[in-house]
Amino acid sequence: MPQFFGAFLIPKTMSDAIKHECGISVIRLLKPLEYYKEKYGTAFYGVNKMYLMMEKQHNRGQDGAGFASIKLDVEAGERYMSRVRSCQQQPIQDIFAQINDRINSELKEHPEYEDDVALQKKHIPYIGELLLGHVRYGTFGKNSIESVHPFLRQNNWMHRNLIVAGNFNMTNVHELFDNLIQLGQHPKEMADTVTVMEKIGHFLDDAVAKLYKQIKKEGYTKQEASPLIAERLKVYKILRRAAKNFDGGYAMAGLLGHGDAFVLRDPSGIRPAYYYRDDEVVVVASERPAIQTVFNVPYDEVKELDPGAAIIIKKNGTSDIKQILEPKERKACSFERIYFSRGSDKEIYQERKALGKLVFPQILEAINEDIKNTVFSYIPNTAETSFYGMVKEAQNYLNKKKEEQILALGTGITGEQLHEILDVRPRIEKVAIKDAKLRTFITQDSSRDDLVAHVYDISYGSVKKGDNLVIIDDSIVRGTTLKKSILRILDRLSPKKIIVVSSAPQIRYPDCYGIDMAKLEDFIAFKAALALHEDNNSMHFVEDIYKKCLTQVNSHDNDVINYVKEFYAPFTAKQISKKTGELLSPEGINAEVSIIYQTIENLHEACPKNLGDWYFTGNYPTPGGNRVVNKAFINFYEGNNERAY
Repeated sequence: MPQFFGAFLIPKTMSDAIKHECGISVIRLLKPLEYYKEKYGTAFYGVNKMYLMMEKQHNRGQDGAGFASIKLDVEAGERYMSRVRSCQQQPIQDIFAQINDRINSELKEHPEYEDDVALQKKHIPYIGELLLGHVRYGTFGKNSIESVHPFLRQNNWMHRNLIVAGNFNMTNVHELFDNLIQLGQHPKEMADTVTVMEKIGHFLDDAVAKLYKQIKKEGYTKQEASPLIAERLKVYKILRRAAKNFDGGYAMAGLLGHGDAFVLRDPSGIRPAYYYRDDEVVVVASERPAIQTVFNVPYDEVKELDPGAAIIIKKNGTSDIKQILEPKERKACSFERIYFSRGSDKEIYQERKALGKLVFPQILEAINEDIKNTVFSYIPNTAETSFYGMVKEAQNYLNKKKEEQILALGTGITGEQLHEILDVRPRIEKVAIKDAKLRTFITQDSSRDDLVAHVYDISYGSVKKGDNLVIIDDSIVRGTTLKKSILRILDRLSPKKIIVVSSAPQIRYPDCYGIDMAKLEDFIAFKAALALHEDNNSMHFVEDIYKKCLTQVNSHDNDVINYVKEFYAPFTAKQISKKTGELLSPEGINAEVSIIYQTIENLHEACPKNLGDWYFTGNYPTPGGNRVVNKAFINFYEGNNERAY
């Protein structure tokens, strides 16, 4: 179903849009604000760069955005922390409009601030040396302002103030919540962001208290102790203690009130994090090309933060990489590369092209090698890069065939024969056109279904009657819009066969590390396997798996086995793909529908550094994943419409 926000219908993509938790950005200015005023013409350099960083990562979240800043070395009684959040329809623009309005009103009321950076820093909020930005999608129906990062933990002791934002999800939030209770705390809610922040905050408080006691013993006054605490505080030790029991995928950022900052990445490298350092700035973000573009730096100068490591930026401007948790087998999320991450990244661009290339042999088989009578196209917009890879491989195939034909004809080849051979090339058309937004005030289900059917339009005349039509998308997850919209519209072109190609393998298992895919029964691959069980009279297997999952409900995560793998085991990937095609074929369609999915082996070949494939294989990178998938199966079997974590 489409979702309504105000008076707008937001259409989902071909495979139904999947929501990702978020993206982060940290900027630490290493020079005094006067330096940026002198060199770049404004003391608002950091704010401007943060706006660009967030806009360049808006692909990672468009339901909410937040910004926080810290001013260094302010006088007592002056505000040194600022935060603004929004869950408006265009949240990034909204928060920076608020920031801009506040800055302009201050400058209008106080013209003397205009060229005085010291006065600007003293009196105008949001101008600081340390900045944190966050964009998010409102997952699981939670999109109130209270759910928008950054989160703030306040205290009169500057060092105990903590601002946290992250791209993460913890599978063991209940355990972490119980840990806080055992420490004597009373957490205000069980949300993983709050729980994580309070866990870090507890050990921050403990470290500050111990340092204070030690410094007092050395004979310093209470007032003298404060800067010494900031200097001696070991952030990496706090993180080691706090993160010891974290089970999840995360890239979490934190700012401490006195000016220290950190970004910590999970030990399996599930969620991405990149950083860049020079003599003017340290910047950390979820997307490498965002850093490259905003700060105009080459690819090689932007480094990936290692799994289990944290970049620690001290108040004095020094930064260091510390290993917080022992790295595990690298399981960086491959679905990030296929679907979420910016395609302008050098590696991701090549990987997406490779995905299109590697799936071509299956396409060739499906069209019986009849390229002459086949049109190749894609679903806008994220599948465009894999489309280029697919078409290039089709060209390579044809070139090889042409070479063989020409050599076979030898010196006796005529000009007419040569032209006939050379004229055969892949027929490339932009068949599908996406209408980004359709305005509607109608909320009845029947009307919404009709509107979904018009999310896409087609280029009439792009396909000849009786052609094969190959159309590639990045993934086919639920297939709702494919059935209700795309296939019906494509059928109007009168192709003989519609081959829908997914550059990703079959998504069979839920995610629990930050991507909003929590329910098994939502997946078309799961529905296809269930239908095959029904066809084969093997539904008793389904009940057996349910019972096995129940036996492990109270087991320790390390002992839990993913029994849901047994649900798919009796069937080949081709059988599931074939059944998927049957399930997604709308009633009354004339064309034969065929579904092709990428293979796991080709996924690994295309994305060799990102082998986190649990969506497709059920091989979860942390123990909590097995518990989550079994719980998801229990929910499905019992008809519980709820998250598995």
